[in-house]
Amino acid sequence: MDEKTLNAIVSSVAKEITDADMTLDTALKLSAKVKEKAKEMGVNAVVAISNKAARPVLVECMDDSYIASYDVAFNKAYTVVALKMSTSELKKLSQPNGSLYGIQFTNDGKIVIFGGGEPLYNKAGKIIGGLGVSGGSEEQDTALAKYGKEIFNTMGF
Repeated sequence: MDEKTLNAIVSSVAKEITDADMTLDTALKLSAKVKEKAKEMGVNAVVAISNKAARPVLVECMDDSYIASYDVAFNKAYTVVALKMSTSELKKLSQPNGSLYGIQFTNDGKIVIFGGGEPLYNKAGKIIGGLGVSGGSEEQDTALAKYGKEIFNTMGF
């Protein structure tokens, strides 16, 4: 194989990695796993998954989930992509005297500063989406989002 052909292949693969984005198929598979775990935990959750532009790809509400959990999960999925960090990490930074204190009042109030949101990265370290879970306690939502991120990391991106 000549150098020109090899460079073209490498370029093509690099473009695929950097252009990767959340698909509906991936979001459906991930949501199914998170809802299964939520059911085991006794949580009626709402699962929201956004793409790399923080736009919704999927929002699913388990039976008897809280109405308020829809917006919370949706905004967690937005927050983690918009700020490229988990909502648990953001919670620490947004406390009084923290470097991001008051951030929850920006972005038309869509920033969530408590646990339950995780950014989703591919193997190249590029963000391709966000996961937001709401319906349980903060600890339950955080555990479900972390579980979802672990599942996503095994999906081969």
